[in-house]
Amino acid sequence: MRVCSSAHEIKVDLNLSTQDIWTTNICAVSFDICMRFVFGAVCDKYGARIPMGVVLMLASIPTACIGLVNSLTGLICIRLFIGLAGSTFVMCQCWTTRMFTKDVVGVANGLVGGWGNVGGGATQIVMGTFLFPLFTSLYDGDKTKAWRHVTLVPAAVAFCTGMAVIRFSDDCPKGNYRELKKSGEMPEISAAASFRGGAVDFNTWLLFIQYACCFGVELTVNNAAVSYFVYRFELSIESASAIASVFGFMNLFARGLGGYASDKANARLKMRGRILVQMGLLVLEGVFIFIFAEMKNLAASIVLLTVFSICVQGAEGSTYGIVPYVNRVSPGAVAGIVGAGGPTGAVLFGLIFRSLPENPELGFRIMAGIVVGSGVICLLFNLKGHQGLIFGKESTLKAKLEVPAADGPADAEEDV
Repeated sequence: MRVCSSAHEIKVDLNLSTQDIWTTNICAVSFDICMRFVFGAVCDKYGARIPMGVVLMLASIPTACIGLVNSLTGLICIRLFIGLAGSTFVMCQCWTTRMFTKDVVGVANGLVGGWGNVGGGATQIVMGTFLFPLFTSLYDGDKTKAWRHVTLVPAAVAFCTGMAVIRFSDDCPKGNYRELKKSGEMPEISAAASFRGGAVDFNTWLLFIQYACCFGVELTVNNAAVSYFVYRFELSIESASAIASVFGFMNLFARGLGGYASDKANARLKMRGRILVQMGLLVLEGVFIFIFAEMKNLAASIVLLTVFSICVQGAEGSTYGIVPYVNRVSPGAVAGIVGAGGPTGAVLFGLIFRSLPENPELGFRIMAGIVVGSGVICLLFNLKGHQGLIFGKESTLKAKLEVPAADGPADAEEDV
């Protein structure tokens, strides 16, 4: 639920500058950051199902109201509340961490997160290439009326999806939290204590930084790609939207591929394998972003966009292959804090691009350097019971090698 596919038309119609558009992008992720911190611990206490459904329905309201905007202030307010929808990622990762065993948790988290993020590519191509032209045709070429009404479509889809999630899904393999707590099969958990447990772990914040440098990059590119291709290569909105959609559609497989690589490396090298995959993907991501910024040929830019998007989304998948191992007691809180790193990175990179409205290439170069640095800090991981690249020691106890189901993947729920 984003307006980036119509950003150019909104910019022209409301007489906004490039800096104004970046300001609205930053506001869109600011509320998302706060809610991601909160919802991780909420999922530890209540499960992911109800928060997911409620947030989807609430976020559909400001999405439907975009067409009422007549000023920069109004657009900022609307995008601020639309940012709430991004926090559903935390519920998504908590849900799959609960449902799958440690052997496949990386690929499971990667696939569901990736397919969720396919919405980024779907938004670009469906809204920008199909629905916007369709609504323009319906309104006899009036592009103002078209962008003001086209967002009713994703709003309706989000609301119906939220209702379906609450009505037809379960919190975990054994049922819903409420019934399990009533029967005594699941202990009561304090959301505040869960958050503290995740927040005091140094590894949580390393992953926070790294997620800022992969998902934060994805959010930034999703917001910038259409305008960048229009500015750099003088393309139409429809053509630029179709090209930009390539970045989002890599989520069909790339994020799951990162999780799969993490799981396979874990099978051979245990945690050191997961960390090596993480480092490799982040460093390659930074290198390819730098090369992308230097491309002056459209075809070469599209190729580099595709390549670095695979690394970006692969790193997102490998990140959540590590997350379930950070804290056995507060997996949701860790997932929420790390997830907040994504929009935090988007704010940081958004500020960089906002300050360089006439030189986006320099913005990409700065981004590339930061991403490479985030890969290097993999050397600092020190996960309890696991050997890192420099720190830590592998535990010989089987219990410490498993992620418990009551606090993580479902393989330990048999012990509840």
